[in-house]
Amino acid sequence: MTKESLIVLCASLCLSFSLPQSAEAQRGRPQTPSKEVRKADQAHPVADTTMLSGDRMLMADRVEIHKRIREQKKLRDGGLKEEIKEGVSMQELDAPSVDLYGEESWGHTVNPFAGQNTNIPDSYNIDLGEFVMPIEKRQVTSCYGYRRRFGRMHYGTDLKVHIGDTVRAAFSGKVRISSYERGGYGVYVVMRHTNGLETVYGHLSRSLVKEGAIIKAGEPIALGGNTGRSTGPHLHFEARFMGIPLNPEELFDFVEGVPRVDAYAFKKSQARPTGTARYAARKAKGASSAKDIRTHRITKGDTLDGIAKRYGTTVRKLRQTNGLTSKSLLKPGKSLRIPS
Repeated sequence: MTKESLIVLCASLCLSFSLPQSAEAQRGRPQTPSKEVRKADQAHPVADTTMLSGDRMLMADRVEIHKRIREQKKLRDGGLKEEIKEGVSMQELDAPSVDLYGEESWGHTVNPFAGQNTNIPDSYNIDLGEFVMPIEKRQVTSCYGYRRRFGRMHYGTDLKVHIGDTVRAAFSGKVRISSYERGGYGVYVVMRHTNGLETVYGHLSRSLVKEGAIIKAGEPIALGGNTGRSTGPHLHFEARFMGIPLNPEELFDFVEGVPRVDAYAFKKSQARPTGTARYAARKAKGASSAKDIRTHRITKGDTLDGIAKRYGTTVRKLRQTNGLTSKSLLKPGKSLRIPS
């Protein structure tokens, strides 16, 4: 027998063995495994049953792949819950500043303690290091303070904005209010943060977040607008500590887009929950002087000599103003006050 004849014979035998099995598969007849296979199947159901047919092996592979995907997703989700976000855990973000505000202060008024007796701490250091400018533009159009024209207090700082501009969270935290007030804030959002502050964003055209949402600093929360009691497009931005309004310009340099200090020292003796005319006038005066305070956020590679030359001052004055010693390190992200 020649080599060619042998090849043809082998091909014919292979075809004859495969045709019956294919025919049975086309007719939908299940194959009956042998007694040995059934025993092995009982001992190792997953491993051995996948060997019965190519289709079942593929299906098992798909099941295994999906199982691994689910396991990875579960691990990833579990990791996210424990993940540290910019130094803040998800548990802290889920209940921001609960040690200060308590568990019963999640109301629907801007001041969560309105009409209540509240235990305000005598002093508290508010960490401002995470601050992100809520909008890209850095132009103040109206300051915090008493407005003689309207005979009332203005509890925030107004920042120039165009309708539709993105408004971002100043700090990481949780949305406490996302609502609408026709005769006041218009469309507005209130967030509570892990540093003890609450921030208010008013006169929005649209809120992008729901109440209870956990938001990271810098993430979009709304679009700028001109809703409510407003005379033109702007963002009304407030910073409050346990319901008490603070002058945002004493906390933040909106021109530079940085906090004025790394930690703001809140003093109960210097704060009032509501503004009388005399107190309001004093705070308004403080607001105008706050604009004259310059701040520099340290970046990688900064030196005191370089910063001093940039702002037309001296290294000695920089050290005195910020309490720095010759061994003090300039940490990127921290703020320096520039002496006048």
